[in-house]
Amino acid sequence: MDSLVVDGQYEIPDTELELTFSTSGGPGGQHANRAATRAILAFDLEASAVFADHLKARMRANLGQRLVNGRIVVSVDESRSQWRNRQIARARMRELLTESLKERPKRRPTRPTRASQKRRVDSKKARGQLKHLRSRPHRDDAS
Repeated sequence: MDSLVVDGQYEIPDTELELTFSTSGGPGGQHANRAATRAILAFDLEASAVFADHLKARMRANLGQRLVNGRIVVSVDESRSQWRNRQIARARMRELLTESLKERPKRRPTRPTRASQKRRVDSKKARGQLKHLRSRPHRDDAS
């Protein structure tokens, strides 16, 4: 196999990708129980020499839960074909790494509009008035 090209500029050699196969789970009879068609593709981000340290930090932040012990693991068992599952796993890994390289836009804090603040205060006053009307009238109010 050839190397995995990510984002059109980063080339991950096959030596940094670990590809293993296992039997798929679930029903399926003889083929599913005997043929190792599930493709498991793993990439060790921390040990990789392809990405610079600042890119690795960004990728760690963007990948979150997908990153386990510095490794990204993609498992595919959609097809009966081992070759097809391998292709799908490589495509998913490429997509995952490409997305993790993107810089997330900074959040620009917003303030509530004057109209929304007025609506909020009015609803609070209405609720307070409703609660006030539920109470018993005081003696000095009745006279």
